[in-house]
Amino acid sequence: MPIDRRRLLLGSLTSAATLAAPLSAYGVEAAQFGARPGSPDDQSRALQRAIDQVTRTRAPLMLAPGVYRAGNLRLADGVQLFGVRGATRLVLTNGPSLLSAEGADSITLSGLTLDGRSQALPQNRGLVHLVGIKSVRISDCTIEDAGGNAIALERCEGHLAGNVITGSADNALFCNDNSGLVVTANTIRNGGNGGIRIWQSVKRHDGSIVADNTIEDIEARAGGTGENGNGINVFRAADVIVRNNIIRRAAYSAIRGNASSNMQIIGNNCAALKETALYAEFDFEGAIVADNVVDTAENGISITNFNNGGRLSTVLGNLIRNIGVQRSGTSPEDAGVGIGIEAETTVTGNVIENAANAGIRAGWGPYLRNVSVAGNVVRGAGYGIAVSVAPGAGDATISGNIIAGARLGAIVGMEWSKPVTGDLTRDGAGRYPQLTIANNQSE
Repeated sequence: MPIDRRRLLLGSLTSAATLAAPLSAYGVEAAQFGARPGSPDDQSRALQRAIDQVTRTRAPLMLAPGVYRAGNLRLADGVQLFGVRGATRLVLTNGPSLLSAEGADSITLSGLTLDGRSQALPQNRGLVHLVGIKSVRISDCTIEDAGGNAIALERCEGHLAGNVITGSADNALFCNDNSGLVVTANTIRNGGNGGIRIWQSVKRHDGSIVADNTIEDIEARAGGTGENGNGINVFRAADVIVRNNIIRRAAYSAIRGNASSNMQIIGNNCAALKETALYAEFDFEGAIVADNVVDTAENGISITNFNNGGRLSTVLGNLIRNIGVQRSGTSPEDAGVGIGIEAETTVTGNVIENAANAGIRAGWGPYLRNVSVAGNVVRGAGYGIAVSVAPGAGDATISGNIIAGARLGAIVGMEWSKPVTGDLTRDGAGRYPQLTIANNQSE
């Protein structure tokens, strides 16, 4: 059909009219229930009426641009709450949370700015607090100054994407006993105790994916020895994938898995960590740590606690550099290790530069069994590779590595932190039949 000038003009006017249509064309406007953006008065009652209405109709609830002062808003099944990204702001006035829900099939939040005003929340509470939700969708929201956790999810499934979370007093995202969460492309800054926590109350399958997030400036205000201060912390949760995140400036680790089996830590970029950058510790079986970049940390990668059941891993293709003491009071013996491993682990194809203590440490005291260290490059370390020969230590194969500029020896036998051999690439390896040392190059 030919397009004449009249039809083209009519089409343009129709498109413009569609773009200019009121929000009510796409959902129910909160203003219909008396919610007034910009009012100095608390809008909780009007907003709650609007939420209750859309629960019955399943229509999206649209909040126009402006500031809404409110608190303790309760979301029920099917609520879809939409704002104008960067322009619709809800400011906490009272209550244990700004938005909460329990036992719903579906909850959607999008385009909202939620301001907690640093008002203290009850312990483990979130400014957004959701329990037992079968399908959560939180996207394109900004959450500022939560006086506890910004988002707390318990026994939920769902997807959190494209949110900006800043200034949380506790964690940006605290997830406990959830299943199959997908946490992607969020930006998290200035967390009081943690960035993202994926926890289970007992050891079991979790299956969450934490990917493509940016996490910066995480403190450990509640203290402790590693439970706080991590960019991403996975605890008791099995089968979790943590991939392609950028994590910078954390008081402890970039990524810390504790008692979390079959965890995959892949392709993350981590810098300026005050403790071990990437950790798999305590009572886990199965960890893959591959293709990560670590620049500046007390220790690079630690696969540890064989004494508590920690075992079975691969450490492959990581780039690690500038490893040494970062905190006042840390003993040099407890820092400066590029990669540390203990049991049923292969270490292959990694490049390590400037590790003050050891490029690779295989075993700790008697905690060494079935370890292979092959095809790695270590440059500018104290010990190139330190391997335990303490009484009770098990077997290790160290082959095909290139070691340059190791100040204290290319491959050295250790009893705990004490060197007890010379450079085993030159002489003395035959005294330890549990060790196979072959085809390494040192200079």
